[in-house]
Amino acid sequence: MDASLFASVPGDSTQPNDRAIEISVVVPIYNEVESLPHLIEAIASVMQANPHSYEIICVDDGSQDGSAQWLKQTARERQDLKVIILRRNYGQTPAMAAGFNYARGRVIVTMDGDLQNDPADIPLLVNKLAEDYDLVSGWRKHRQDDRLTRLLPSKIANWIIGRVTGVRLHDYGCSLKAYRCELVADMKLYGELHRFLPALAFIEGARIAELPVRHHPRKFGYSKYGLGRTLRVVMDLLTISFMKKFLTRPMHVFGVFGVISIALGTAIGLHLTFIKLVFNQSIGDRPLLLLALLLLLAGVQLFCFGLLAELLMRTYHESQNRPIYRVREVIGGCASESE
Repeated sequence: MDASLFASVPGDSTQPNDRAIEISVVVPIYNEVESLPHLIEAIASVMQANPHSYEIICVDDGSQDGSAQWLKQTARERQDLKVIILRRNYGQTPAMAAGFNYARGRVIVTMDGDLQNDPADIPLLVNKLAEDYDLVSGWRKHRQDDRLTRLLPSKIANWIIGRVTGVRLHDYGCSLKAYRCELVADMKLYGELHRFLPALAFIEGARIAELPVRHHPRKFGYSKYGLGRTLRVVMDLLTISFMKKFLTRPMHVFGVFGVISIALGTAIGLHLTFIKLVFNQSIGDRPLLLLALLLLLAGVQLFCFGLLAELLMRTYHESQNRPIYRVREVIGGCASESE
């Protein structure tokens, strides 16, 4: 790995003591107790073969199968493991955000806890990051998942996301990614936005690369993903698209809808006025016309309210610096905290 990758970044206010670790491996965990012993040993084996200091951060997202207990016990026995126990199941985005916030590494690598990502690919991503990139995303080129329920929806989603965001990646859903710490510090996560991290990074001006990585069949447990997440993905995609185009100029979208709405209302009003004055016809008994106008206005209002709500929520989280998760305990990593 290129040592220059871990040098201080010009203009970075982070103190050296705050970044004493060179690589942080962040793993969100939810009901993966059978995979955990193999996962931790595999990550540690790969990282110990490299000269750079590292830490493993496992964020337990409200597991109910004993994962939290196993992690807590293991963190007391290992110096390289830090465990963050969340109070309940918040979802993968808050779990990942917690890992980012507690990570001390100048490079942060994320991966799933189900052993389908291969820790042996971590050095490949980090080395690619040293080629003047800010984010390197894994591409599960030979993905070992069900073709109908996982592969086909994923291909369609990746194509749509690439078209909407302008960031063309083969595999947005791959959790195996490497980030420079300063990039992660600039991104605020909420909702289900973890899957759109490359698009969020692109908005921040990041340089992004993609590398093929290995993908293994699941050996333990069961997948927590399904087709039921599709609607949430679509809604978040609309949010990302809006943020990319109109975050600093929302009037460009609201103004267009407003002008169109006013123009249509004015045109219809003039038409009805013409009918009333020239042909002396009644215009108060046209229910279909009234219904069409009401539906149009209601649709525009609801759409605008949704986008305004997203902007308000983003402002709320960033200005108040209010976290989207709550930590119950932090064990290991030379620190032990509890609430």
